[in-house]
Amino acid sequence: MLFTVLLAADLAVADDAAQTEIMTEEEAARLGEEFGVVVGAVDEDIQRELKLQRPQGVVVFEVIGNSRADYAGIKVRSVIKEIDKQEIRSMKEFGLALKRAMQHCNFTIGTYEPADPGDPVGWGVNFHFVGCKRD
Repeated sequence: MLFTVLLAADLAVADDAAQTEIMTEEEAARLGEEFGVVVGAVDEDIQRELKLQRPQGVVVFEVIGNSRADYAGIKVRSVIKEIDKQEIRSMKEFGLALKRAMQHCNFTIGTYEPADPGDPVGWGVNFHFVGCKRD
């Protein structure tokens, strides 16, 4: 009985590792679109343009109207830094975290984003609550 439990735990870890290996940037981008955003990796050009400290995270190029991302208030030009308390440094991490999160009804996304026009503060961190899909 104990052997069966240990074997099942090992298989679950192996399955997680296999899922990590098969996530591609294309699959992550597809999941992003399913969620409601068109995204890409933060490269050095985007880092300079957005004045970020490091070229890490996933930048939002477009928010699809009437999507879960739109309802959650995700903004264009924001950088997704966290999904459900998991740090996001790459498209692969974004895809894996989003895939897990979208299996649940509710989750959070942490972004680093530009303030509203006219806001003197500039950039800031924001947390977005993502609720169930709306029909």
